[in-house]
Amino acid sequence: MNRNTIYMEEAIVVSQKSFAGDQHILRVYAPKCASDATPGSFVHLTCDKTISMRRPLSIMRTNKEKGWIDFLYKPVGAGLTSLKYRIKGDTLSMLGPIGNGFKPDPNRSLILAIGGGVGIPPMIFLAESLLKDDRFKVLVLMGSEVPFPFDLSDAVISVSGMPPSSTHSFDLLEGWGIPSRAASKANYEGCFNGFVPELASIWLKNLSVDERKKVQLMGCGPTAMLRATADLAKDFDLPCQLALEEFMACGVGGCAGCTVLLNTAEGPTMKRVCVDGPVFDAYQLY
Repeated sequence: MNRNTIYMEEAIVVSQKSFAGDQHILRVYAPKCASDATPGSFVHLTCDKTISMRRPLSIMRTNKEKGWIDFLYKPVGAGLTSLKYRIKGDTLSMLGPIGNGFKPDPNRSLILAIGGGVGIPPMIFLAESLLKDDRFKVLVLMGSEVPFPFDLSDAVISVSGMPPSSTHSFDLLEGWGIPSRAASKANYEGCFNGFVPELASIWLKNLSVDERKKVQLMGCGPTAMLRATADLAKDFDLPCQLALEEFMACGVGGCAGCTVLLNTAEGPTMKRVCVDGPVFDAYQLY
């Protein structure tokens, strides 16, 4: 990780929107970070001047021309709880972008992006970043046990191999021309009744052998979901990259408090989620 690409900025709050399930989308003006952010990267944010420890937040969307960045978060603990009270015009000290993001393999043209809960933002960022890349097509599958903070409606873009109950897609992604489907155990209308890796498995089983050879998996979400996604990749012999979330102190590799064990060709090794990740090869993780 080249430290010269991490900026310290006084990010200006542009807007703060609240959604069901105590979910929030924060937009800030931070042009330096917006210009260099890649899908899977994150920022380390001071949520309130009275709380010294920063909090890591995955980047969901950026606009390099206008200089804004969007974050989706759910308040957990004092830091993020204080963040939801920030209003337009407030400034937030921010370090970013941090970390190594997703690196799609050009030899596999279909990206299956799996996001769960607060792991949804990197999948949105990934999908939007590939809109103008003719080498790839993207299918986004997202799961949540609380209401999604996005509008869903009957899908216009068809996806063969989906179960009959999976009828709704995300309006944001449909507007970009990207197919998507949703999964939940909360019995939401138009959503597959199950966990998102289960929905992915059904779709993969309905592909031909030649079609599966074009697929690569990318995911972010809770640990159980990541393990299930890694198992899915192994079951179907697919490459898979996963973005981890971890408690962090410094966020820039100095404290080594966010290390994770990887099983590499050279043997077991410890890597820092912040600057060595947060995206890793699933086969080295699980």
